[in-house]
Amino acid sequence: MSTSRRTRAREVAMQMLYQKDLNADASVDLIRNMIAEELNERPLQEFAWSLFCGTIEWRAQIDGHLEELAANWQLSRMAPTDRNILRLGAFELLHTETPPRVVIDEAIEMAKKFGSMQSFQFVNGILDRLIPAEKRAAITTETVE
Repeated sequence: MSTSRRTRAREVAMQMLYQKDLNADASVDLIRNMIAEELNERPLQEFAWSLFCGTIEWRAQIDGHLEELAANWQLSRMAPTDRNILRLGAFELLHTETPPRVVIDEAIEMAKKFGSMQSFQFVNGILDRLIPAEKRAAITTETVE
């Protein structure tokens, strides 16, 4: 089964977030080069880079939301893979026009691929509660129509 190109770009962005999370000294140039090595097409490289940069830019806000929503879980206690899938998903939910269903589906698939047996349920539960009210209203409207 082949993954879509944008799915692959999201996976690479998450892997770079993981890299930066565990190696804070990883330079911007290193991250950009790693993205270029993993993705052959320039538009996909730019998409992965925008996801990485956006998540890093909004990380403090995102981490605050995640800490609040993950009852009895501190980010530092979460598996690094889960933590970075959540950060990426939260960035897309809060700061992009990507439909929430797409964001959550992509995050669940990454959690299944890279996380533990329970990761996808954990990721789904947190991101579902993070959907902004205006986007949740749009989902409800889509479902009714």
